[in-house]
Amino acid sequence: MTAVVFDNRDRWRRDVVDASGLPFSRVRVIRRLAKRAMTAKQIAEAATLDAPATTVALNDLEDRGLIVREADPTNRRSKLVSLTARGREVVARIDEVDDPAPHPFAALTRAELRTLETILVKLAAD
Repeated sequence: MTAVVFDNRDRWRRDVVDASGLPFSRVRVIRRLAKRAMTAKQIAEAATLDAPATTVALNDLEDRGLIVREADPTNRRSKLVSLTARGREVVARIDEVDDPAPHPFAALTRAELRTLETILVKLAAD
């Protein structure tokens, strides 16, 4: 399943980069931050980045005015990263990019697609 999706996402990735004006590595970060504020370590884990790459990405996004780092109220030694209003606007533009199902999914019947959707919703709930 992963191969089918990843092997058929190049156009969508290019469209997202065009719409956002950001490298895709930055898109991966801000899309995760759209869900909740996170520490740099949590971002690195969620976006599968190493610590130095995470720092570079966060510095870039901060320079662009898309994120802000603030002291974590539960751990003053840590910083929470969250989106700015401008960052949320970029995420909204990304979300507007058409994201069609990969072409191989066209071979599935409506019933098979409904079954697949049910399974994916169940898996995403965990």
